[in-house]
Amino acid sequence: MLISTTSSLQDRKIEQYLGIVTSEAIIGANIFKDLFASITDIVGGRAGAYERTLRQAQTLALQELEARAADLGANGIIGVDLDYETLGSNGGMLMVTACGTAVIYR
Repeated sequence: MLISTTSSLQDRKIEQYLGIVTSEAIIGANIFKDLFASITDIVGGRAGAYERTLRQAQTLALQELEARAADLGANGIIGVDLDYETLGSNGGMLMVTACGTAVIYR
């Protein structure tokens, strides 16, 4: 399935718009990641554990988005937007939401 952030597909004709599809992925950030991220914040550098967790959540959200579009009979999703949030009393949960328009193109 073709997934695009653009509202059109170059050199492709969109034959049918099937509607908006959405998905969410929420992943907990554990105490060890928090500890290592705190150390990284103090000494500088990238927080690799959080980056990997964000990538995992993004992958899950896009896979679910694709599955929901496929359930509608789509072969593409256009206008995809990803949003990132923290949830929970201490921001211990990471959430990625994805939305786009399911389409049939040729």
